[in-house]
Amino acid sequence: MEQCASVEREVDKVLQKFLTYGQHCEQSLEELLRYVGQLRAELAGTALQGTPLSATLSLVMSQCCRKIKDTVQKLASDHKDIHSSVSRVGKAIDRNFDSEICGVVSDAVWDSREKQQQILQMAIVEHLYQQGMLSVAEELCQESTLNVDLDFKQPFLELNRILEALHEQDLGPALEWAVSHRQRLLELNSSLEFKLHRLHFIRLLAGGPEKQLEALSYARHFQPFARLHQREIQVMMGSLVYLRLGLEKSPYCHLLDNSHWAEICETFTRDACSLLGLSVESPLSVSFASGCVALPVLMNIKAVIEQRQCTGVWSHKDELPIEIELGMKCWYHSVFACPILRQQTSDSNPPIKLICGHVISRDALNKLINGGNVPTVPWSRTQQMGNASYSDTCSG
Repeated sequence: MEQCASVEREVDKVLQKFLTYGQHCEQSLEELLRYVGQLRAELAGTALQGTPLSATLSLVMSQCCRKIKDTVQKLASDHKDIHSSVSRVGKAIDRNFDSEICGVVSDAVWDSREKQQQILQMAIVEHLYQQGMLSVAEELCQESTLNVDLDFKQPFLELNRILEALHEQDLGPALEWAVSHRQRLLELNSSLEFKLHRLHFIRLLAGGPEKQLEALSYARHFQPFARLHQREIQVMMGSLVYLRLGLEKSPYCHLLDNSHWAEICETFTRDACSLLGLSVESPLSVSFASGCVALPVLMNIKAVIEQRQCTGVWSHKDELPIEIELGMKCWYHSVFACPILRQQTSDSNPPIKLICGHVISRDALNKLINGGNVPTVPWSRTQQMGNASYSDTCSG
C-alpha cells in the first residue's frame, strides 16, 4: 500500500498544478481580453472621428501586442512545467511497481499460450455478455475467430432483455419469466415472483383511487404466497384505507420508495443466475479483483524464491505455495482439509468418509492401509457415495 500512496501523492501534485494552471490561465486571458476590448473601443472611436492614429495610441497598440506575446509565452512555459510533473508520475509508477508481472509465475504452471489466449478471450466475451454489451462481444468473437454457441449466449440475452425492461419499470417480461420458472424458483426458496407481484400492486396503488378496484382484483395473485408472506400482504391491504387521502402522506409512504426497483433488479439477477447456473459476478471481474489482492503477495514470494534459489517450490497448477486471504466475498464453497495430513483435498485426492463418520483424504487412508492400521474390505463394498465417500472402511 505504501507504493500506491507514493504514486497517489505524485498524482495529487499534478492535479493541483493543473487546477492552479487552469485558474491562472483563465484569469490571465480574461485580463488580456478586457485590455484588448478597451483598445478596440478606442480605435473604433478614432475611426469614427476620421482622425489619424496618434503617437500615443500607436504606442499603446505596440504595448498591447507585446503584452499578448508575453502572456502566451508565460502560459506555454507554465504548461511545460506540468509536463515534467506528469513524467514524474510515470517514474514513480516504474519505481514503486514491477512493470513485468508475467514472471511472477513460472511458465510451467500454465497451459500453452494458445490455450491461455482462448481462455482469456472466452472470459472477456462472457463478461461482455453479462454486462449487456452484446454488440461488443459479437465484434470480439468475429475478430478473435472465437466460436461461441447460441446455447451459451441465450441465457445472457434473456437476462439482459428482462433487466432492460425492469430498468424501464416494465414488470411484464420478468413476471412472465418468473411464472414459467415457478417450480424451480420455489426449490431455491426464492421470493422473486411475490416481489414482482407486490411491486405491480404498489404501482396500482400509486395510481390513486381510480386504480383501487383494479388493485383489489390484482390482490388475488397473493393467494399462493399468503403462508410465507402474510405480514407483507397485510401491510399492502392496509394501505388501501389511505388511498383516497394519498399514500405519500400516510404511514405506508415507504411503499412508494423507488429503492424497490433497484431491489427487484438485484433479486432477479441473483435468483435467475442461480437458477441458470451462472455467477452473479462475471468470472473475469472476480479473477481481476482476486488478482489485485494476491499479486503483491506472489511478487514477494517470487523475490524470496529467487533469493534462496529454490525455484522448484512452486510447480503445481492447482495450488499456490502459500495461502492468500481474499476475504469473505470470495468464499464460494467450503474447503476440506484432511485432519491427518493437513492438506486440502482435490479431485485427485478426494475426501473419504469412514464408517465411523470421520472424513479424511484418500491419501491419508492409503497411508493408514499400507501401515496396517485400517482393515481393508473389497472395493465393491467400500464405494457407496461415489468418489468422495467409502462407508465400509473403519478407522481401526
